[in-house]
Amino acid sequence: RSQGGNAYQNELASNGPYQFFAAFRNNELDYQQFYRSLPADVVARQMRAELNEPNARFIGKDPLDIRRAIDNPGAPRTPNIVLVTIESFSAKYMGSNGDDRNLTPNLDALRAQSLYFNNFYATGTRTDRGLEAITLAIPPTPGRSIVKRIGRESGFASLGQQLRSVGYDSVFVYGGRGYFDNMNAFFSGNGYRVVDQSSVEESEIHFKNAWGMADEDLYTQTLKLADADYAQQRPFLLQLMTTSNHRPYTYPDGRIDIKSGKGRDGAVKYTDYAIGEFLKAARQKPWFDNTIFVFVADHTAGSAGKEDLPISNYQIPLFIYAPKLIPARENAQLASQIDLAPTLLGLLNLDYESTFFGRNLLQDNPLPPRVLVGNYQHLGLFDGQDLAILSPRQGLRRHDQALGASQESRVPDSDPLIQRGISYYQSASYGFKQQLLGWKAPKAAADELSQR
Repeated sequence: RSQGGNAYQNELASNGPYQFFAAFRNNELDYQQFYRSLPADVVARQMRAELNEPNARFIGKDPLDIRRAIDNPGAPRTPNIVLVTIESFSAKYMGSNGDDRNLTPNLDALRAQSLYFNNFYATGTRTDRGLEAITLAIPPTPGRSIVKRIGRESGFASLGQQLRSVGYDSVFVYGGRGYFDNMNAFFSGNGYRVVDQSSVEESEIHFKNAWGMADEDLYTQTLKLADADYAQQRPFLLQLMTTSNHRPYTYPDGRIDIKSGKGRDGAVKYTDYAIGEFLKAARQKPWFDNTIFVFVADHTAGSAGKEDLPISNYQIPLFIYAPKLIPARENAQLASQIDLAPTLLGLLNLDYESTFFGRNLLQDNPLPPRVLVGNYQHLGLFDGQDLAILSPRQGLRRHDQALGASQESRVPDSDPLIQRGISYYQSASYGFKQQLLGWKAPKAAADELSQR
């Protein structure tokens, strides 16, 4: 309990080392208490500059509410989406990025056939952070991810919820057991149904380890789900999370030329092999031509470095593959996992009410480039050149030339890059706390439900 005779003293006490370590132990770090804030009008102005896309209209009553009506041009379409989140997959593994071990022949071939983003970043260093960013399009607020905030992990305007409201079967498909990291509660509370290892007959699992079934078994289940939805003429979002590219790096024998359990190289090559086999099978399906396949990582294989946020260690690949729907090309704009959901909804020409902090990467707009990266304590904004870092106890730093010399300096909160960083994290934390990021069913869908 805080000691002290007045509110000012209590605030000083609660911002001290004891309170910080208590918060750290409880996995909760309150942004307002531990990080630098700016006046609401400054943050509101900055966030409008960050998210002011041509087809977006801010509709929230609170100045810090980023809720927007998105009016995507064109007739809405309902292609299927298979969104594969690959465990621990760094962009640097790919042969097409200069790796000479031939670990990714399938993905290297797929790159030439996809809309491929070659300047793309994860928001964090753990699976739950990647799933949070891809599903909710929110920056990594301090402390634990929303996925793991038990009791406060549901009711958000997620990618799955948006698509479910227009008739999609939104399914989270996981190779392991979804009680791990609270995934089942998070996804089932945010518009998805869950299919995980415990939903699958043992006879259909040909290989498993401590983390779950082998990727090829996960993809077999995915094909079955897609076939069932197609038979019912229902569009689907199948959002997968793989497990094979993870310690102990074991996988079925006879698939690749590296023996199972011998380390990360084999797991990467097996991951690539399973993707190749999955796409080979999918190409034979009647639903293939009308399906968008997305391959993205949850995070990289290693994020440790000499610095708090070594930005190069956050780079991951993003493939969007739909040969009949999307022309193949390379896209070099700076982007991250929080931009994926709005980009997919833009590809569908869907009008919707957005609480996403990400942007549609496929529209022409001159919005200032940025990615948001964090670990448990440190929160960063990288603009392609320099990195702003916010730390507990009001810490503010810049790393200039963050991918190169990375010169660190202490800076005031008037620094423009720091202001951008504070604005994102302050508004995201405020939105979460004030429940401004909740799902609101579209009026037409709500009316239809009320008439049933």
